[in-house]
Amino acid sequence: MGLGFAAPGVTEDAWSVRWDAAVPAAAALWATTPPTVDFRTSGSTGPSRSRRRLRENLWLEAGMLADLVAPDGPEAAVCFAPPTHVYGALASVLVPARLGIPAWYRPTFFGAMPEVGRGRVLVVATPWIFTLLLQHLDWVRGLEHVTVLYSSAVLPAAAGEFLAEAGPERTRIVEVLGSTEAGGIAFRQWRAGTPPAWTLFPDVAFAGGPGEGPDDEVPLVVSSPRLAFEPGRPPPATWETDDRVVPLDGRTFRLVGRAGRLVKVNGRRINLDEAEHSVRAALECADLALVPIFDRMIGEHVELLVVLRDGTVLSDLDLPAAFARLGVRPKSVRVVPRIDRSPLGKLRHGQAPETDDAEVGTR
Repeated sequence: MGLGFAAPGVTEDAWSVRWDAAVPAAAALWATTPPTVDFRTSGSTGPSRSRRRLRENLWLEAGMLADLVAPDGPEAAVCFAPPTHVYGALASVLVPARLGIPAWYRPTFFGAMPEVGRGRVLVVATPWIFTLLLQHLDWVRGLEHVTVLYSSAVLPAAAGEFLAEAGPERTRIVEVLGSTEAGGIAFRQWRAGTPPAWTLFPDVAFAGGPGEGPDDEVPLVVSSPRLAFEPGRPPPATWETDDRVVPLDGRTFRLVGRAGRLVKVNGRRINLDEAEHSVRAALECADLALVPIFDRMIGEHVELLVVLRDGTVLSDLDLPAAFARLGVRPKSVRVVPRIDRSPLGKLRHGQAPETDDAEVGTR
């Protein structure tokens, strides 16, 4: 791992590391990690920028993540989050090192799951991995227990399907809310049913003002000793995220969604991240995205971007079923050649609705 988190051999190639080796490999990792490490933001809320993290803060946060999954006694890790992103560096590299367990990294979500030779496994997931786990339920059922560590876009519907298929006695999801700028902010853990409220990490505190009422949404503003900083500048005292929350008490909150992904169409509030997962279940396409738009006549609205599978056309898709799941008709549907996403699945800021071979107005 002396190559660095962003090296092509670390992020683009499959690898495995025996962090359980007799020689303390984790100590070697600490020694080869520079005092500061730069990561780039995902570009989902604005242009991608560099943010610097201290080595000791990365190690501290990895320890807190390891503490969240340790009660399940993981004996091996199968990791899919690319280490070029801070979550991937933490969860795919540092957490297995802190736990002292062997780790297998896969840069794609295709193909067979690795034979780890252990019964209790930690899976470091991105949004697509729940579908992969559903495709490999025999692999899952051959294990004693699977803990899924997840920190990315809104949890896809396939996560609930995975828990239901694998069974609560065999699986647990540990979700982390965070960002490149703030690191890990809060977490929640669940095995079945409705996910619980989010709880702040022990070294994180609310730093924003309260709402006027108990159910008022407010921006999520936090303070933490682990805040990243721009190269050449001191760490900020606080960080305002792009998330809107409803505080429940001094340590917990309900997440409403990212501010830029919340729209009100015909008086109905829509979280576009959640809506994408719902619409995806109705459309057999290569990818899709819901993007907010503003119309001078009708105000806020949404547009549906679709990447078709090879050999298909737009009329092959069940758009009425998708609109029913969405609850409103998009202002338009566009076929595009690709959708620009971060490695963790988030729609990048400024996704261009470049039309490919079709455009269908729906109003």
